[in-house]
Amino acid sequence: MRPLMNVFFVPAAGAAIALSVVMLKGADDDLRIVHPVPAANPANPPAPPIQPHRIADNFELSLVAQGSDPIENPVGGITKFGLLTDGTHTEPDENLYLVFDHELSGPTAGYHYGRRFLFQGHENGGGRAYITRINLDVTDPNHRITLMTPADPTGFSSIDGSTWDPFTRTLLFTQEAGKNGGVIELTTTWPPAYRTLDGIIGRAGYEGIHPDNEGNLLILEDSSGAAVNVIRGDATSAKTAHQPNSFVYRFEPYQPWDLSAGGKLFALQASVDGAPVVFGPDAVADTFSDAQLHLHTPGTSWPAAWVLVHDTATDGTAAFDANALAKAAKATPFKRPENGQFQPGSRFQTFFFDATGDTDALAGAQPALAARGSWGAIFRVRFATGSHRGTLRIVVLGDKDHASFDNVAFTDAETLLAAEDRGDTLHDQLNALDSVWAFDVVDSDFGPRRLIALGRDPDSAPAGREDNEPTGLHVSDGSTSPFDVLGTFSPSDAPRRFPSGWDDDWLVRPDRGRDRQARWFVTAQHGLNQVFEILQRRR
Repeated sequence: MRPLMNVFFVPAAGAAIALSVVMLKGADDDLRIVHPVPAANPANPPAPPIQPHRIADNFELSLVAQGSDPIENPVGGITKFGLLTDGTHTEPDENLYLVFDHELSGPTAGYHYGRRFLFQGHENGGGRAYITRINLDVTDPNHRITLMTPADPTGFSSIDGSTWDPFTRTLLFTQEAGKNGGVIELTTTWPPAYRTLDGIIGRAGYEGIHPDNEGNLLILEDSSGAAVNVIRGDATSAKTAHQPNSFVYRFEPYQPWDLSAGGKLFALQASVDGAPVVFGPDAVADTFSDAQLHLHTPGTSWPAAWVLVHDTATDGTAAFDANALAKAAKATPFKRPENGQFQPGSRFQTFFFDATGDTDALAGAQPALAARGSWGAIFRVRFATGSHRGTLRIVVLGDKDHASFDNVAFTDAETLLAAEDRGDTLHDQLNALDSVWAFDVVDSDFGPRRLIALGRDPDSAPAGREDNEPTGLHVSDGSTSPFDVLGTFSPSDAPRRFPSGWDDDWLVRPDRGRDRQARWFVTAQHGLNQVFEILQRRR
């Protein structure tokens, strides 16, 4: 048994949502949600339009920050955490929790900003996306939130994914902006220095990004494909299905401590009956292919390999289109694989990633499309250490009740949280707002359990406004050590255990001997942009 984990929502007027969870240790690491939220919140309630978020019943919610909070170093129209002065919602997305062994500096010389921070990339476009840092050890609202890209415009758009690279000691953020997307590298020094890696990792609609224990990067692409009719051969049917058009990447740097030194970019290739599943010239044929059906058939497992896309040693360091090169290399396309995570304790041999799918009920209602991932899917990929060959299998095939998976996070070695991003169209079609699900990826006897049923805050309730979306799922104890990369251990382990063979005399850890606890985060966009910390209530 793992300790029970439930949550309830504490509304805060005048703000959007991001949830952070702190684990309190029980007797044995049981994190199962025994009393899940029974149903999603309706998208079309008769009244009132404002609905509280409902969370399984053993968590307490504590407000950390919200969209109307001031930024301590404003510039141009960037003066608040989640709202530009022209009224634009800046959509803080993935969260990144870090605990440093020393205090970080900031715009106010001599100020004590502490050691615990929560970073976000903001998704707004028009070259005005930016990065923020919530200083968790600070209580003064005038110094609580720091702008890490102190310019307006920044020249960036749709900043989404984020990670800490403990080998370079830098932050990495992704731009989910198609051929204009890519990876941004940012220092934690003040003032921050940043650069893009378009000629090293390429340009693509990158979203999730995560390092392994050797400094290689797992990167997920979110680029929608061509729209096709939901009934094959019927030109009058809705054109809301999409050709698989996104890839899963692996970047192997030549020097893990310096990404600018270049490296090799690979993309995931799966094979069915001896032939690789590839992107083809016929969008309809791809969408309805037997190969995609086989990949999405529960109980099946298929050979997988990393195929070379770009090598800076031979191809140079000019900016390149990673998506186009992945297609040329015969990598396997998926329907928007937005995020992925290494399974804790797997020695980085196993990772899970999700695919959002079509986010449309007219497509999902067609059996041929549902069987090919129209509602979304979660896959498991397993490679032996040091090998570029492994296996891919589907773990979750989405349906109308479990759909449109976006951000994912492991709470322990068995439990994977997945947030839905159905979008307003699918909300209205099925009269259901988004949920956050917990899947047991080891024991299939435990079905999916709803951790959060997202509601609608006052800023998302008016007609014409976007519904809230849960995103930014993140579970971490904040370690910045290269010996404790996220995925090395189960986040629920405390105190940390060292792998056999590691010498504790040279293993430098600022938290050695402490019982550091994991903290969980999730953001609800398109509204008030609140950040909460969820504390598990003791039984």
